Amino acid sequence: MSTEQDPGFDPATGDGPAPVADGRRAASVRTAFEGMLQIRRLTNVGHDAPESVPAPWEANRPVRAVALALEAAGLPASATDATGLRTATGYRLRPGEAVGGVRVEWLGPPGSGAARTEEDGLGRCATALRESGWTVLLYRGARRRRFLEVEPPAGARGPDGRQVLS
Repeated sequence: MSTEQDPGFDPATGDGPAPVADGRRAASVRTAFEGMLQIRRLTNVGHDAPESVPAPWEANRPVRAVALALEAAGLPASATDATGLRTATGYRLRPGEAVGGVRVEWLGPPGSGAARTEEDGLGRCATALRESGWTVLLYRGARRRRFLEVEPPAGARGPDGRQVLS
């Protein structure tokens, strides 16, 4: 339960201040990720490997779920200061084009060289997300910048039993 003093755990999405990289943060990420895996085991009944398929909870909160998977894999998130200026190079997440999808970009401060490192950074993100059971596609967008579109696998089901994506 969260309080005003302890707002609870939010995985890094690449917008907002950089998370404090300390033992408490690492423990919170580990605990949240293990909790997500437990939810998968309990809700993905009938799958040969229930931990390898995103749970309905994740399909209904895809940005949060993808952020948790990336942070648990040790990948850096981008960050912004109070004015919205980028202060760190890493992944940035936002809702994707498809319902239940997430767009993953590799961004950094002006002059940081994020465009030169995006292929490697997005490649590491794609690997971590595929290992976590997500479907990942690489695209090239405006100014030839690459980005990922991440979705639950085809056939994933929501809590009401209906297919999340066709």
